[in-house]
Amino acid sequence: MTGARGKAPEGAKPTLAVVGATGAVGTVMLELLSTRRDVWGEIRLIASHRSAGRRLVVRGQETTVLPLTAEVFDGVDVAMFDVPDEVSAEWAEVAVAAGAVVVDNSGAFRMDPDVPLVVPEVNASVARKRPKGIIANPNCTTLSMIVAIGALHRAYVLESLVVASYQAASGAGQAGIDTLYDQIAKVAGHRELGTRAGDVRRIVDDDLGPFAAPLAMNVVPWVGSAGADGWTSEELKVRNESRKILGLPDLPVSATCVRVPVVTGHSLAVHARFKRPIELPKVYELLRDSSGVLLFDDPSHQEFPTPADVVGTDPTWVGRLRIALDDPQALDLFVCGDNLRKGAALNTAQIAEVVAEDFMAVATA
Repeated sequence: MTGARGKAPEGAKPTLAVVGATGAVGTVMLELLSTRRDVWGEIRLIASHRSAGRRLVVRGQETTVLPLTAEVFDGVDVAMFDVPDEVSAEWAEVAVAAGAVVVDNSGAFRMDPDVPLVVPEVNASVARKRPKGIIANPNCTTLSMIVAIGALHRAYVLESLVVASYQAASGAGQAGIDTLYDQIAKVAGHRELGTRAGDVRRIVDDDLGPFAAPLAMNVVPWVGSAGADGWTSEELKVRNESRKILGLPDLPVSATCVRVPVVTGHSLAVHARFKRPIELPKVYELLRDSSGVLLFDDPSHQEFPTPADVVGTDPTWVGRLRIALDDPQALDLFVCGDNLRKGAALNTAQIAEVVAEDFMAVATA
């Protein structure tokens, strides 16, 4: 077990720090900490100096938000970070130097070969090998599908993935949510919109926020920043993170990431090819029994996951299961997940609980 110093006194629960407690994901994290099993002793809430001093409720108690300083990590066993990449890059190592194990939700360390990228339902064991004292949380888009894909991979051995994502505005943070609502207000009542090229763009004007084109009454096939050869950073994350989580460094993955006018809840259409022929009844049984997966698939009643039904829930919802028409070893499916819960806060909390169990095991050994 690398990177855990076990400072918690014998028999005591470990101390947790939540860095970025006042953000959108931080707010969900406090809710989760108040409703999940109680494995923590003291919980410290940390944010920027601008947000320090605010009073937030966690586990039924009002707690004062502390400013982000080196001293705030004294006595901390596990620190969960939900802050921009550059903040994590600077402060995660400060927390580790103070003796904490860092679980980081940013993109700063995901592809570092010395930092495990963890989804507990898929590869929990690698969380215990952390030479830098840091564990990375995957991107929300990857997380929206990888629990289901991991379960299928164990049974059929994955050979390739082709995915198209349908990503909510909240994936771009509060600015994305605000922009979508502002654009909806602008287009509301204009029943003629969407009938002529450019009419939505004229009403929205330059109120694009973090998006490359109007999102209201539209979809935008661009998520993230520009990468090599026309690929976006989000599409490359899906490819690279899936490979690392599944332990398949040469897995062919092709992704097209699209922003859609949904507030919260990412969806993906997935075409997965395996080494073994697919047997649909066995796939249904497998997914029903898989932790973190909710199978919702009844074609006769047109039942399938949608973001409007999934938001606020924890599982990866799976539906529209079909064996590919021209390939008995390929499966097509549609998955949905709440990008602020399993896509961010919940997976971070689950990783931290794995580390907490290690501390408790040391304390009781």
